[in-house]
Amino acid sequence: MEKTSTDAFPFTMNSSEKQETVCIFGTGDFGRSLALKMLQCGYSIVFGSRNPQKSSLLPNGAEVLSYSEAARKSDIIIIAVHREHYGFLTELTEVLKGKTLVDISNNLKINQYPESNAEYLAQLVPGAHVVKAFNTISAWALQSGALDANRQVFVCGNDSKAKQRVMDIVRTLGLTPLDQGSLMAAKEIENYPLQLFPMWKFPFYLSAFLCVFFFFYCVIRDIIYPYVNGGKDRTFRMAISIPNRVFPIAALTLLALVYLPGVIAAILQLYRGTKYRRFPDWLDHWMLCRKQLGLVALGFASLHVLYTLVIPIRYYVRWTIKNRTITQATAKREDPFSTSTAWLSDSYVALGILGFFLFVLLGITSLPSVSNTVNWREFRFVQSKLGYLTLILCTAHTMVYGGKRFLSPSSLIWYLPSAYVIALIIPCIVLVIKFVLVLPCIDKTLTRIRQGWERNAKPTLNGERYLKQSSVHLDSEL
Repeated sequence: MEKTSTDAFPFTMNSSEKQETVCIFGTGDFGRSLALKMLQCGYSIVFGSRNPQKSSLLPNGAEVLSYSEAARKSDIIIIAVHREHYGFLTELTEVLKGKTLVDISNNLKINQYPESNAEYLAQLVPGAHVVKAFNTISAWALQSGALDANRQVFVCGNDSKAKQRVMDIVRTLGLTPLDQGSLMAAKEIENYPLQLFPMWKFPFYLSAFLCVFFFFYCVIRDIIYPYVNGGKDRTFRMAISIPNRVFPIAALTLLALVYLPGVIAAILQLYRGTKYRRFPDWLDHWMLCRKQLGLVALGFASLHVLYTLVIPIRYYVRWTIKNRTITQATAKREDPFSTSTAWLSDSYVALGILGFFLFVLLGITSLPSVSNTVNWREFRFVQSKLGYLTLILCTAHTMVYGGKRFLSPSSLIWYLPSAYVIALIIPCIVLVIKFVLVLPCIDKTLTRIRQGWERNAKPTLNGERYLKQSSVHLDSEL
């Protein structure tokens, strides 16, 4: 889980200092929004336009000149035009020589061109210092005030001084600059805004598969089987009853899958005897998606709570209770009170409430606005220690739900066990493996490996090893 810095806050230049002039080529929505923000922070803005006389809707205090005239006014020029219109810059090669050009453009498709727009700009104006920045910030965010993730501005460039000047401007605007290195990173930065939930695809696809699979599994047991054997129509169960079984199953399975890659990675480290070998790509991607898996699981758990709350007002439930009451009154019969059943029922509800409470706590602490207020040890404690406690409580909640019917042959329908029994497979595997890993004899070796010890260590040249970023997160979270 990523944690962003909060040490960059908006500030305004001292009015006694000389205003720095920034030139913006282009008078579109983003150029105007950026100019307004910079004017509010004390900068002097001059626009470069192909039709200075026709430019309108510009913020008060900004000057509008031709491209060549505007370029002479400032050493920093923000190129707020599309790549297709970069051609005019070749005519300004001499004027732009030695100046800092900030490319803020994006494309319509990922990898639309062989090279990034910033690299293409550097080829057109070889004498200028090109810096990529501001392409991940929207005009709306600049106007309304960027918060949390919208504060981040990726910056890259080959000239360190030019890049530092741009990063200073970013900080002055109240944003958080993230140095991504040389201009070679521009292509990745340009692809970033075009990606649609890149880290959410796997959790969404997996959640859809689990929901579809368990929905049809429950339909076979609860609807098709009664109809085939007794001609009973139970199709109404597809509205509330079956979803209220599918959602908790999906939540528990996804929660277990949040911690499964961690134990797999620990086993790999024990087997290899080192932490300096990279994990397989599928495992690395899985670990990077753990936050998203957990939040989707929390969503399913919340749906389960809502569906459970409406059970008493369902017609089927009210009819069943009324019919049973009338039948017992007519027959002058009553069911004896069962203490064991009461214990099972109350324990089931209590475990569910505690598990959901910790589930919500995990979700809240994963939010950047909350995680930024705690130190790493506190964050690790909540996400790891309380996370496993949540998994234990939710697994116990599911087991107690089965009660005396758990693994009973009478619960089999067409040799198919109850859906909740299948849902317990992955959580139980994760908890058993985790229990083995925390045994002193194994935990001691694993701790030494994470501290740099290698089973078959050999002398190596400096720089030959490297530690993958995901392994660093793993060491601190397990």
